[in-house]
Amino acid sequence: MRRATPDPMIEARRRGPIPKDVDPTIEVLVNDIIAKVADKWTMLILEALDEHGTLRFTQLGKAVGRISQKMLTQTVRQMERDGLVRRTVHPVIPPHVDYTLTPLGESLGAAFCGVWIWAETHHAEIERARRAFAAAGEASDVSACIEIR
Repeated sequence: MRRATPDPMIEARRRGPIPKDVDPTIEVLVNDIIAKVADKWTMLILEALDEHGTLRFTQLGKAVGRISQKMLTQTVRQMERDGLVRRTVHPVIPPHVDYTLTPLGESLGAAFCGVWIWAETHHAEIERARRAFAAAGEASDVSACIEIR
């Protein structure tokens, strides 16, 4: 994912004080967006369109890789519904459909870029923690087996 320049308005709000009251409508929206962004297909489609620009349906499927046509269709429709992609149907035979990120989709990609950078920065720490957790789990599994006998 390309590194995006931070949005000054978002950065100012992020660095400002935490609001005392949370708007329940915004909270529902944030939870909904996080659920969709956590979906790997949404992020892979977002990344493919960010890297390659406008893509036809079949090109998008190839750029994402290992996604069924049904899942690709469902995901780009949901992204279109949320205003993240623009779908353009060209009136030709056979049908020609293009997908492009909207400015809203580009801004979501920029936000995700922060997560990407965080993962790059902390990769070694996460791997160490995972190994330590696995080793501790194996030790507790052995002791549990010993206690059962």
